[in-house]
Amino acid sequence: MPPEMTLPQIISANERAILDDWLRLQQEAVGGRRGLIKDETLKSQSAEFLSLLAGALTGGDRSAAWAPLNEFLTELSRARAVLGFSSSETATFIFSLKQPLFQVLRQSHTDPAKLADDIWATTQVLDRLGLQTTESFITTREQMINRQQQEMMELSTPVVQLWAGILALPLIGTLDSARTQVVMENLLQRIVDTGSAIAILDITGVPTVDTLVAQHLLKTVAAARLMGADCIISGIRPQIAQTMVHLGVMLENVTTKATLADAIAVALRVTGYAVTRARA
Repeated sequence: MPPEMTLPQIISANERAILDDWLRLQQEAVGGRRGLIKDETLKSQSAEFLSLLAGALTGGDRSAAWAPLNEFLTELSRARAVLGFSSSETATFIFSLKQPLFQVLRQSHTDPAKLADDIWATTQVLDRLGLQTTESFITTREQMINRQQQEMMELSTPVVQLWAGILALPLIGTLDSARTQVVMENLLQRIVDTGSAIAILDITGVPTVDTLVAQHLLKTVAAARLMGADCIISGIRPQIAQTMVHLGVMLENVTTKATLADAIAVALRVTGYAVTRARA
């Protein structure tokens, strides 16, 4: 009686049948989101995975044998995260392969003990690869979220040159430590680029000012002063003023104004400009 084939041999010999069933299961799992990836791309990725899997299993436990497969899965997970797949949909790429493989294994084995061993070995391999795929997907999504948060912080802290020597920085939303760092960097760089002597920090869009927010504002003011620019804080609403007095928060040695218009008037006067109404 001829010896039964090994698992890599079974995969290679039945690659076409495995691939057809696997593609059908993947397409059923994705359902209405099939438009996220072309059928040709899905078929190409699946065929490449089967080939790499057979090669890795042939190499045994040597890490070098599994390196190409691991790199392939890492890149696939990143690509699917960018395309908008969920983590479960990405993991399905691996886990949906179990059923076609198990069917082929049952057809290829006559020894129940050998069949059980191969099914268990296949389960362990696919589970490990599925977890690796999920981890790579989550890492990519976290990187995307962090990058988007950084971009949003930069977009939400624009430094505008109102006049020669006068900058304005409208702040909207909560001012935390991370955002304060971005505010400082943007403001100080613009002070260097423009040589401005006045910077207006407008907090009209800041919902509340507590002790922590006041500390962040003072840090920004101190950093600007080290660069040779004085700061004016505008947008102090009555409710915020009352809250700051109640908390004992004092913006010492800092010019404050109720409105941005008042702050601009002060900045123009300090820098030697005067605004007059044109005659009709």
